Amino acid sequence: MSSLQTIRYGIMHRRSLQAILFALLLLPLPDAPAQDRLAVGSKVPLVDLPLPGVDGDTITLAAAAGENGLLVLFSSNTCPWVDAWEDRYRVVAETARSLGIGMVVVNPNAGYRDRGDGPAEMRARAEEKGYAFPYVVDPDHRLADAFGAERTPEVFLFDGTLTLVYEGAIDDSPRDPEAVQQPYLLDALHALAEGRPVPAASTRSMGCTIRRTQD
Repeated sequence: MSSLQTIRYGIMHRRSLQAILFALLLLPLPDAPAQDRLAVGSKVPLVDLPLPGVDGDTITLAAAAGENGLLVLFSSNTCPWVDAWEDRYRVVAETARSLGIGMVVVNPNAGYRDRGDGPAEMRARAEEKGYAFPYVVDPDHRLADAFGAERTPEVFLFDGTLTLVYEGAIDDSPRDPEAVQQPYLLDALHALAEGRPVPAASTRSMGCTIRRTQD
């Protein structure tokens, strides 16, 4: 094998390994350890918990709620599942805003604050991605614990009385937005605003396990 062929083989080998690694990262994960998960029909917990935002302001879920409801999206900086879905956050946020539903994105990864999920990295992420919604720190993953949240990304949608009407995944196609057949969250947002029952009140979330401090 010539030197040029050896170099080409090495490049192709590295690219193949990178593709395999990314595919493995996007494989469905086994269920996380069971938490006391918030059930559909429950009221939003810890509505007055102060949540430090990357913009320097501190907000609460009560303050973030809109006239017609509240969307809480657990997310992070360090999860490839978030990377796959993140471009859809903008559409979700615009839809929620147009329907009078508040939205807040929460980073519960207390165990990874020094590994990419700290406030400085969150601020940089929000600026890079053009977040037009609050991106906040969940102190000691208290909010995630109260919700029984297990993964990032994972959503919880509440109506105007702050009662849970939908929890689970954003849609059914993390890798390819063009392949979405079940836009669970968008369907739930429209149903909520129109006073209709949410088509699917609970779906299986797919993502990275939340990195709690004991992890």
